[in-house]
Amino acid sequence: MSTITKKELIDRIAENVNDRRVQVKKVVQLFLDEIISELAKGNRLEFRDFGVFECKVRKARKAQNPKTLAPVAVPEKRTVKFKVGRLMKQQLVDLAAAHAKAKGEAPAQPATTTAS
Repeated sequence: MSTITKKELIDRIAENVNDRRVQVKKVVQLFLDEIISELAKGNRLEFRDFGVFECKVRKARKAQNPKTLAPVAVPEKRTVKFKVGRLMKQQLVDLAAAHAKAKGEAPAQPATTTAS
């Protein structure tokens, strides 16, 4: 598994849309800046079939320093939660099944939930 950088994504997009790399870089950076700005405001971002970004607050809690075993106060913290969308989830399941088939293994069954 490899890491894809923002630069590599910009190069791919520029090639696909036949536009200058500089223009694509500006658009991608503006898009990312807007995501950060909206999350900082506490807004939820929903991209259909891709996923949902949501800001959550972790409550303050008491923890323990593993080295000294001394109690430590951990302050409240804002984090970003990402929930995978339907289309991405399906593509990941299909990809896992293809890899399992290529290795000659039985594909893993996706977890299903039942409503009670």
